[in-house]
Amino acid sequence: MENVKKYQVGYFMPPEPCYDWVKKDHIDKAPLWCSVDLRDGNQALIVPMSLEEKLEFFKVLVEIGFKEIEIGFPAASETEYEFCRTLIEQNLIPDDVTIQVLTQAREHIIKKTFEALKGCKSAVVHLYNSTSLAQREQVFRKSKEEIVDIAVKGAKLLNEYKEKTEGNFIFEYSPESFTGTEPEFALEICNAVIDQWKPTADKKVIINLPATVEMSSPHVYASQIEYMSKNLHDRENVIVSLHPHNDRGCGIADAELGILAGADRIEGTCFGNGERTGNVDIITLAMNMFSHGVDPKLDFSNMPKLVEVYERVTRMKVNERSPYSGSLVFAAFSGSHQDAIAKGMKYRQEKHQELWNVPYLPLDPHDVGREYDGDVIRINSQSGKGGIGFLLAQQYGYDLPAKMREDFGYTVKDISDKAHKELSPSEVYKIFCDTYLNKEDKVSVKEAHFVQKGDGVIQGNVTATVEGRKVFTYSADGSGRLDSVTNALENAIGKNVNVEEYTEHALSEGSNSLAVSYVCISVDGKKYWGAGQHPDIIDSSVKALVSAINRMLEDK
Repeated sequence: MENVKKYQVGYFMPPEPCYDWVKKDHIDKAPLWCSVDLRDGNQALIVPMSLEEKLEFFKVLVEIGFKEIEIGFPAASETEYEFCRTLIEQNLIPDDVTIQVLTQAREHIIKKTFEALKGCKSAVVHLYNSTSLAQREQVFRKSKEEIVDIAVKGAKLLNEYKEKTEGNFIFEYSPESFTGTEPEFALEICNAVIDQWKPTADKKVIINLPATVEMSSPHVYASQIEYMSKNLHDRENVIVSLHPHNDRGCGIADAELGILAGADRIEGTCFGNGERTGNVDIITLAMNMFSHGVDPKLDFSNMPKLVEVYERVTRMKVNERSPYSGSLVFAAFSGSHQDAIAKGMKYRQEKHQELWNVPYLPLDPHDVGREYDGDVIRINSQSGKGGIGFLLAQQYGYDLPAKMREDFGYTVKDISDKAHKELSPSEVYKIFCDTYLNKEDKVSVKEAHFVQKGDGVIQGNVTATVEGRKVFTYSADGSGRLDSVTNALENAIGKNVNVEEYTEHALSEGSNSLAVSYVCISVDGKKYWGAGQHPDIIDSSVKALVSAINRMLEDK
């Protein structure tokens, strides 16, 4: 590409090696979570949420289990201010939930912020100012000392307003644009703020280290976090927080490696909403932990409901391939994938496995409120017999023999290919019924009676119509009921019919269950499958045979 030379590395490595995080192979406990959907996520919307929509989304975030929720920038607009006051005055904040508000290090904004928080049971006041080299040189045109002075003055103002405002307050500081800041300077300014706030074990402070713009590979961010974590003043009384954005598409990796590097807390949004490419997606991050057996302390077991609310109040869409939450993330269209999933599910059932280890499914869809039928096995021209058979068995109870699944699979794929579309489970079921089940187009058996003769021979007397002719009774002997009916129908149609395969099962449990039979016949060297369904097992086998014969006659 042209113009590549205009770009260069804009981040800074720590002044000392910081790679202890590499020695850890996994996250072993959930971090503290803070949802910023109602502030960072809201300010990135084309149409910001109304007061009513923010209240609805706040309640959903509480239901999920967030204990810290950033609700906005109260000094920014009347809607933001009113939202904060509504939550407090209408007592909508549960006792175990802390709201968070953002403020610049400017006195009139800090004053307005504390006015909005008056009487709040618990609130994080989040102070920030930008510290990066680019911001210092281009935006503020200030020295490092002047930037530190802004932060220190802001920290002092928070102390002052805390003393004269009713409520319980926790302080947080962010060196905004941390990733473009020299680590030594970021450490200096954070320690200057910490020294003003003087945290204790009972009154900790939060130092938030945001990837305001993602500028490096995740391992660089992790090294920066480790450097800060090792060198912050009063570290035992400081909560190290991360706020990763996703400009390079590595927000999740930044957060995961940052936790390994010493971070205690994550700020992010559901579905990764936020400025530009968005924030770290807390759903993906939390479910990654869940899929490794770590309780994320958040409940995403009803993902469809969360998607519905989010899309409605934000007017944004959840991408079909968004991890864990997208409509297609569990979908298997490929025949080989479907076959492996079907066999894996059967193996899991046979072995009574507790641990989840199904091919192509890193997570049990049921754990996020999804279904196997319409969410996992999806049918189109790329599908295979295993998946199509699995869908028919799971949703409708028909356990087709292996060879019949293959025959049915080709039928379904051909229809999907010619229609150039995906087939729904109900459409697949209709194809099965129309093609195989209880077919009586050309031959119809009205009734069959059997007489037991000597030496195990059974005589079948079959009353049937053929090609619309009048009802006639055909009789023949056989080694069993199905064999005698087959021989009788040979007389009716004038063809030699060989039964190649016969299986049966109950369609449902209990005394009122239906019997389902599957029959494969060969006529003139070609095979045909049929299925029959009836409360009586003998009648169902006869119907399956008749269905196969009808398919043969249609083919002829």
